Amino acid sequence: MAKEKKKVFNDFGGIMFSTNPDFEFEQAADEVVELPANQQDLRVQLDRKNRGGKAVTLVTGFRGSFENLQALGKLLKQKCGVGGAVKDGEIMIQGDFRDKVLQILISEGFKAKKSGG
Repeated sequence: MAKEKKKVFNDFGGIMFSTNPDFEFEQAADEVVELPANQQDLRVQLDRKNRGGKAVTLVTGFRGSFENLQALGKLLKQKCGVGGAVKDGEIMIQGDFRDKVLQILISEGFKAKKSGG
């Protein structure tokens, strides 16, 4: 279940108020662009920010449905034998598994690179 995004002024195309009692704002549906694995440009990096000094391996850049992202996150967690989470379009794997995650992604057919220090 994806958390609903907070609505801001720009989401309504500049419409703030209408005096027409029958007016209903039609929102365009967000389309998810499904890219095949070999066209995905994933970045694998180590992140320690706002985690109490604990390191996590972060995989960003996935473009596709949330279900496919969760399936990829589950696969990475199983292969590394650790926990993690999938949220905000990112996969977090507990610990420093950059090299292992990179090898798994490449073997699954993804285009992946190390990112950051």
